[in-house]
Amino acid sequence: ILLADSEGKTSSPRGTQLVHMTLMMHSWVVPSEAFAQKLLTLYPPLPLSVILWFHWQWISQFPAVFEVDPHLEQTMGDLWALVRSDGEEKHSQLIENSCLSPHLNISQAPSPSVKKRKVSLIFDHMEPDEMAEHLSYLEFKNFCNVSFLDYRSYVVRGSVRDNPALERSVMMCNGVSQWVQLMILSRHTAQQRAQVFTKFIHVAQKLRSLQNFNTLMAVTGGLCHSSISRLKDTSNLLPPDVTKALSEMTELLSSRSNYSNYRRVYNECTGFKVPILGVHLKDLISLNEALPDYIDEEKINLSKLQHLYSNINDLLALHSCTPPFEANKDLLHLLTLSLDLYYTEDEIYELSYAKEPKNPKVQPVAPVKPPVVAEWGSGVTPRLDPDTISKHVKQMVDSIMKNYDHNQDGYISLEEFEKIAANFPFSFCTQETDREGQISREEITSYFMRGMSVCAKLGYNFNDASQILTFNQLSRVISLI
Repeated sequence: ILLADSEGKTSSPRGTQLVHMTLMMHSWVVPSEAFAQKLLTLYPPLPLSVILWFHWQWISQFPAVFEVDPHLEQTMGDLWALVRSDGEEKHSQLIENSCLSPHLNISQAPSPSVKKRKVSLIFDHMEPDEMAEHLSYLEFKNFCNVSFLDYRSYVVRGSVRDNPALERSVMMCNGVSQWVQLMILSRHTAQQRAQVFTKFIHVAQKLRSLQNFNTLMAVTGGLCHSSISRLKDTSNLLPPDVTKALSEMTELLSSRSNYSNYRRVYNECTGFKVPILGVHLKDLISLNEALPDYIDEEKINLSKLQHLYSNINDLLALHSCTPPFEANKDLLHLLTLSLDLYYTEDEIYELSYAKEPKNPKVQPVAPVKPPVVAEWGSGVTPRLDPDTISKHVKQMVDSIMKNYDHNQDGYISLEEFEKIAANFPFSFCTQETDREGQISREEITSYFMRGMSVCAKLGYNFNDASQILTFNQLSRVISLI
C-alpha cells in the first residue's frame, strides 16, 4: 500500500505488479477475511482514499474471491460504514461502483465463429486439421476456466476433488485419450485401424503446430496405449513416416529429465499456446513444498510467494491469447458428446483382444513408452451427471438435424445416420424406425441416450431398458460387425 500515493495510484510498473501479487497471493499465508480486516486497521494513518483504492483493485481484479468467501461481505459492510462515517461522498461513489458494476471475465475463450460452408459430422470425412482445431477450442475453453483459486486449491490439497475446473481438464485429457483408442478399436479390419491411427497422427501434428501441448499429450498417450500398441497386424500396416512421427511426439513429451524436451520447446513458443497443465501443477507443488511459508518463524517468505505468483501469473496470462482458428458449433457438439464416454482399462483391453486375439507364435510389438496422461488427476474419475449428458445429446441431435434434415420434416436418411453414429465406439443400430430407410429426431435421441447409458456408466432407467446392451454384449456386437 505504501507504493500508492494519496490518490491510490502506483508510481511504477513494479509497484503495480507488487500490488497484484499481494492481492493474488495473500491467501497462501493469511485468510482473505483477516487480510481485509487488517486493511481497515491501516486507516488512519493511511488516507481512506488509498484503502478504498486497494479494495477496488481487489474486487475488480479478483471478483471470484468475493463470490466464494461469504465472510468478506461483512468486511465490505465495515468498509462501507467507515466511508459513511468519514462523510466523503466521492468515496461512497467509488465503493458503490466497484461493488455493483458487473465484472467481465476476460479469461473466457471467444465464442466460436460459425463457418459458412456445410459441415460434415462423419468422422471419415473430417480433416485432421479441422479435428485438431476443434479439440483445441474445447481444450482452451477448459484451460481458461481454471482460476488462480483453482491452482491454489490443487497445490494446497494435492487433489482435483471438489475442484470442478480442474476436474473438467482431467476429463478432457482422459476423454481424448480414450476416444483415440476406441475409434481405432471400433474399426473392423487391421487396414481400417491403421487408417484411423494415421489420421490421429496427422491430428497430433496439427496440435503441435497449434502449440496445444495438453491435447497433444492426450492424443499421443492414446496412440501409445498398450491396448493399441499390442495390435501387431495393425502396426505392420503403418507407413514408416507415421511410426517416425509417433516416435518424435513421444520424445517431445517424454518425462525424462523432468520433461526437459517439452520445457525447451514450450519456452520457445510465443503467442497462443496451451501448456501440459500437469507439468506446471507439479512445478507449483514442488515450489510449495520446497520453500517454507515463513523465515525466522515470523517473517513471510516473500521469495516463495514471488516464485509461485510468477508461475501462476504466466499461466493466467495465456487466457488473453486469441486462438488462431475458428470453430463450428455443430462439430463442437459432436466432439463434446464423444468425449463424455468413459471406459475402464479392462473394458478397453477386452475390445482390443476381441479385434486381435493373443497369438503366442507372434512376437510382441516393441513397446513405445507412452507419455503420462493426466497423472496429476490419478485416483479421480470424475463423471458427468445425467442432466449434462442429456444436454450434450440434445445439442448434438440438433446439429445432426440442422445439417442432414434436408426436407425439414424431422427425419434423416438411415444411411447418413449410421455414418454419423460411427463417430462413437458404441456404434450399433438396434433402433426400430417407423419409416423405411429413415430415422426421426426422437429415434436418434433415444439411440444416443441408450448408448451413453452404457458407455458413460450413468445407469439410466429407461422404459425400454431391456434393449440396453451390456459392455460385453456391445463388444461382441462390434467385433462381429
